[in-house]
Amino acid sequence: MARLPSLHHLLQLGYLLLWLSFTKAYTHLSEESLRRLPEPGDDFNVKTGRILAPILIPRVSGTEGSTKVLNHLVDFFKTSLPNWSISFQNSTSKTPATGDRDVPFINLIATRDPPWAPPGEVSRLTMAAHYDSKFTPSGFIGAIDSAAPCAMLMHAARSVDTALTKKWESMEAEGLSGLEEEKGLQILLLDGEESFISWTDTDSLYGARSLAAEWESTPHPALSTFHTPLASISLFVLLDLLGSKNPRVPSYFKTTHWAYKKMAALETRLRSLSLFASPKPVFLVDANKGADRWTGGMVLDDHVPFMDRGVEVLHIIPTPFPRVWHEMDDDGEHLDMDAVNDWSKLVTAFIAEWMDLDGFLEATVKRAVDKSEL
Repeated sequence: MARLPSLHHLLQLGYLLLWLSFTKAYTHLSEESLRRLPEPGDDFNVKTGRILAPILIPRVSGTEGSTKVLNHLVDFFKTSLPNWSISFQNSTSKTPATGDRDVPFINLIATRDPPWAPPGEVSRLTMAAHYDSKFTPSGFIGAIDSAAPCAMLMHAARSVDTALTKKWESMEAEGLSGLEEEKGLQILLLDGEESFISWTDTDSLYGARSLAAEWESTPHPALSTFHTPLASISLFVLLDLLGSKNPRVPSYFKTTHWAYKKMAALETRLRSLSLFASPKPVFLVDANKGADRWTGGMVLDDHVPFMDRGVEVLHIIPTPFPRVWHEMDDDGEHLDMDAVNDWSKLVTAFIAEWMDLDGFLEATVKRAVDKSEL
């Protein structure tokens, strides 16, 4: 015999309908929001730029150069982005080049979560790049590898910071905090990606291997939605070897091809609005990749220790590698600044769309850049 629903069930249904009404699907950025994405401008000047120039020095793990760059990264977040939580993950390891001497590796983790959400309840878009440079040849800088990607992430974090604040303040004012999936943003600037002698499982990815292992074994409080910091990663987006002209970036993993297509669609839209300076061909070449073209090919990089533990990865690295890869002329003077600026804008757009920031991005004044000084 049919029964009328109880008051308890009606209340449950009401709360469910309320939650559904406030829960938004993936929201595309409007044309207005795309036009509001800021330019790095002078901050990316390779000689004097506040963001990029201090990274364009030799910065081998465990050296004075590495410490200088790490201090620059920390100072940027502390002074420009005070609402971000800064932490470090430290490890040491012997290397084939240093014998019995332990080399320190320091990963920098910058996190911005909804202010009301405990850590175990936040799923985080995790954007990553490595800040170390190669041990040899002496004096190697590594502009595309990966000073420029680090700068891109710093610029992107700054570009969405105010919008994140406005969105979360609006949600709290309207009583919506806690009704949507809690989404945070995390920037990983990783140490020790480069090998010291030759690439092996033990002479490479020093910082990433240590961080992934530690996060896998570090529990969040009991009954948390995400049991560990590793489980909190909704998508791990790794940038590497970006900043040369005409990059060709494939889609490497079938399980994250949907995210690759989201970024490719943003590139198409930015180009159609004349907001990209780089000429065609497009950067992201596999938007229409067919189901029969997944051969399992990949590039070994900082994502591997995370992917081995089940984290979903979007790897943004060109193949073939740019000509300057591991060459002495991988320096600031050989960066293609149109490509660097376009990648910065595309990465910012991807983050803003992922974090549902449409309508919260502020109109910005374009930062001037004197290209004669690049």
